[in-house]
Amino acid sequence: MNPSKLKCIVLLSGGLDSTTVLAIAKKEFEIFALSFDYGQRHKFELQAAELIARNNSVHTFQTITIDLKQFGHSALTDDIAVPKNQEIGNEIPITYVPVRNTIFLSYALAYAEVNNIYDIFIGVNALDYSGYPDCRPEYISAFEKMANLGTKFTQGDKKITIHTPLINMTKSEIILKGSELEVSYKETHSCYDPSSEGLACGECDACILRRKGFDMSNTPDPTLYR
Repeated sequence: MNPSKLKCIVLLSGGLDSTTVLAIAKKEFEIFALSFDYGQRHKFELQAAELIARNNSVHTFQTITIDLKQFGHSALTDDIAVPKNQEIGNEIPITYVPVRNTIFLSYALAYAEVNNIYDIFIGVNALDYSGYPDCRPEYISAFEKMANLGTKFTQGDKKITIHTPLINMTKSEIILKGSELEVSYKETHSCYDPSSEGLACGECDACILRRKGFDMSNTPDPTLYR
C-alpha cells in the first residue's frame, strides 16, 4: 500500500463506466475494488472486472456473492427476455434490477466502515442511461446522507463521500475521458445478452449506449459483436 495515498472503494462491474471511474480514482487513491456476483445472466462482466483489477494493480479486489435471482423481476436475474432495439428513456426497462445500487452501496458502506475508508466511487450516469432511478443525483445524495447518519465511524468529524464523477457526462464524454487516462476499453464488457462466447449482441440498451458513445466520440469501438 502507498502510505501517501488515501484509500477508496470502487464498485467495479467490469463495464465501461466503472472502469473509467477506476482510472479516475486511482490518480489520487489506493483502490479497494468490489465486484458483485448477484445472479446475473452471465459471468463475462465478472471476468472483465477481475482482469481490469489485475491490470490496474488495485490494492484489493473482492467479488461478493449475493443471490438476487431469489427475487427476480428483472431480465438480468430472471427468465425474462432482454429487450432489443428499443427506444431508450421512455420508461424504466425490465433490465432494472430492484434496489441493486442500494444493495451494492450498502455492502460497500459496510466494507468502508471495517476498513476505515471514507470515499466510495460508483459509475452511475444520469444522461446516457436507461432511466434507472438509482442512478440519479438525488438518489446518491440521499444514500450519502443515510450513510453518515447510520454508521459508527462517521459520528466524528470525518464523513463518507459517495463520488460519482460520471453522473453528468454523456457516454462519448466518458469514453474521451477514459481514453485520456489510457483505459483499455477492449477489456470491458457491457452487453446484457452476449453469446456463449461473450460476443456482444449489439441490440440491448447497454450495447446501443456503448456504440453511440464510441460513434459520437469518434473513437474506434473495440467491442466484439456477434
